[in-house]
Amino acid sequence: MITKISLSQVASYKTETSLETDKKVNIIYGLNGTGKSTLSGYLYHRDDPRYSHCSIDGLTNNDKMLVYNQQFINDEFHARDEQKGIFTLSKTNADIEKQIKAEEELIEQNGETEKVKQGTIQSLINDLAKKKEDAEKKTWDIKTKYYGGDRLLEYCLTEAHVAGSKESLFNYLLSFTNPTSEPQKTVDDLKKDVESIKGANAQKYEQYNLIAAAIIDESTSIESNELLSKVIIGNENSSISGLIKKLGNADWVQQGLAYIPTDYSDTDKIQCPFCQENTIAPPFIEQIKNYFDESYQNDIESLSSVLTKAESLFSHIPVKSTYLNNPFIEASRTAFDSLYDKIQISLQSAIHAIKEKLTSPSKQITITGIKASIEGFNKYLAEINSQIKINNDRIDNKTTELAKIKNTFWQIMRYKYDQTLSAFAVTKADIDNKTAQLKGELTAISDSTRTLKKKISEQQKQTINITESIEHINNALLELGIDSFRIIQHSESLYRITRGNDESNTFSTLSEGEKMIISFLYFVELCRGKADATEITNNKIIVIDDPISSLSHIFVFNIAELIKHEFTNKDSPYLQIFLLTHNLYFFYEMTDINNERRDQYQKLFRIIKNTNGSSILNMKYQEIQNEYQSYWYIVNDKNQPPALIANCMRNIIEYFYNFIEKAELNNVFQKEPLKQNKYQAFYRYINRESHSLGQNVFDFKDFDYEMFREAFKLVFVEQGYSEHYKKMSKIKPN
Repeated sequence: MITKISLSQVASYKTETSLETDKKVNIIYGLNGTGKSTLSGYLYHRDDPRYSHCSIDGLTNNDKMLVYNQQFINDEFHARDEQKGIFTLSKTNADIEKQIKAEEELIEQNGETEKVKQGTIQSLINDLAKKKEDAEKKTWDIKTKYYGGDRLLEYCLTEAHVAGSKESLFNYLLSFTNPTSEPQKTVDDLKKDVESIKGANAQKYEQYNLIAAAIIDESTSIESNELLSKVIIGNENSSISGLIKKLGNADWVQQGLAYIPTDYSDTDKIQCPFCQENTIAPPFIEQIKNYFDESYQNDIESLSSVLTKAESLFSHIPVKSTYLNNPFIEASRTAFDSLYDKIQISLQSAIHAIKEKLTSPSKQITITGIKASIEGFNKYLAEINSQIKINNDRIDNKTTELAKIKNTFWQIMRYKYDQTLSAFAVTKADIDNKTAQLKGELTAISDSTRTLKKKISEQQKQTINITESIEHINNALLELGIDSFRIIQHSESLYRITRGNDESNTFSTLSEGEKMIISFLYFVELCRGKADATEITNNKIIVIDDPISSLSHIFVFNIAELIKHEFTNKDSPYLQIFLLTHNLYFFYEMTDINNERRDQYQKLFRIIKNTNGSSILNMKYQEIQNEYQSYWYIVNDKNQPPALIANCMRNIIEYFYNFIEKAELNNVFQKEPLKQNKYQAFYRYINRESHSLGQNVFDFKDFDYEMFREAFKLVFVEQGYSEHYKKMSKIKPN
């Protein structure tokens, strides 16, 4: 059953409008030119490219649509005088008919089962779509968080073309395999990486020179010098060595020599540097000097050389400011300060120790840490240089690096949203399995239906004839009082229209009304029977477009009764009926006056057309008007086409004055107010004898609605019918 018909961008349907229904019988009213023919034309030939923007909801493969409109008449009658026969089952083979009926019932049951299973599939699809929509909303947080703002990672979304829709972002994220462990880098790390590559401060840096190996070797030689641990003492063969040993402090004695003057004679008594008494004789001084011999002096000089080396190391260590103002060092400033300061401290400590050794040569000292601190600092610089190299390489290979960052970004997002994605994947797999199973069952049902149809087709070939259809049509013609022509069988599956014994092209000699009657009776039989011997379907949707447009009033009632009996009653054998008409009387006749029955199986529609195009509107039974009222409806809507408005004004005036007022129109227009020049265009149009489509209105460059309406009002006011005009002017478009 059709649930919705949408028309758009075809003929007068400029924008999309829809007819939505849940009823068996649908009756559609519209004046000529509003778009009824376009609607029936679409239903007649849905594959025509003109209707590419139109659609139908609710049709199934088992539904067959039969459309009666002008195109049907042209296709079936105008091109030839012989018509295809309408096949009906022969009454002589009741057993086969019974079998066929049972098989058709099985086909119908299959159809119902298909609908249920298709409904289940659709329900599963809808459920999956809802689950996906919920998941998409959660993953859309990625767009919210990383698109805009600092904009550093925005390119990850734009280059992946996922910033425009929730679905594209979700599907893209789903395409990544979930990492087995949490990615090492964070989003903040990626932002820093992007900033270093294309940020405002992105730049390349020179790598640092490590402290030379020669300096490290020098520090090694200082730390391993044997003099540091050697007890440096004087000549033990000296006559005074015993005394110095007894004192146990050769360093103290040696230091005292520095305070003895050098300009003394052999007979002088020299002042002791310790007690300040003149007690030291020159020979004693010589004995002390002899104790601190050449070997002792050589050791002291060598030790002084070690001190010089240690002090010179300071000059080979770059000053601290050399390393500053570098973002990589600033990022680990605490470690840098600690390592750099260790070198300074180790050198200072070594120099202090050597100086103590020089002051007390017999003291044993140990120097460590210089080499280790320099090597530690070099190791730190090597790590900084590695970071600098990575930074420089990234800048040199910006495109590749940004692609790597983008991939890492999505790996992080995939890991972060794994719970959402995995839950959806499980649901999708379950629904896909259920859907596949149901589709398999549908295929089996389809195969069963195909087999049944083939069987019915073979059975019908043995039992069909067109005799009953010919009889039905001829009887219907006689019931309508038409005996001037009839139909006869032409061949096994064709019949011909004939007048008496004249079997020439009779259809072309029929009047328009007769053509419509015979074509409509043929259509009725087509609906009752089958157009082809192999036709199976019982699910027929009937569309009838203006079946009385060319009929005289004599036949309108008969055709209306035929349609009510055959189609629009609630017990008709057809799945659904769509009836279109421009005639309000006919529209009223087709509408069930019983409220309860009407609400149960009928739905009413109106097609209107104005400057915005045609629209299909729902219509209530209470809105049904007579033709006179419908003309006022058009006149009161200034958006209607000018020709239609003017034509309706003329029809209103002629109807009112010819049938109600019984007055001559010319007398009305002799009133002075209506003789004004500004009303002459209106006067000329109203007095035209032609009742065509109002072509003369198009002769004017501009149709002045307000001027026509003003003159139209005066026609009533001047004759004393202003109240009638006011009342009818209240009929507004719905």
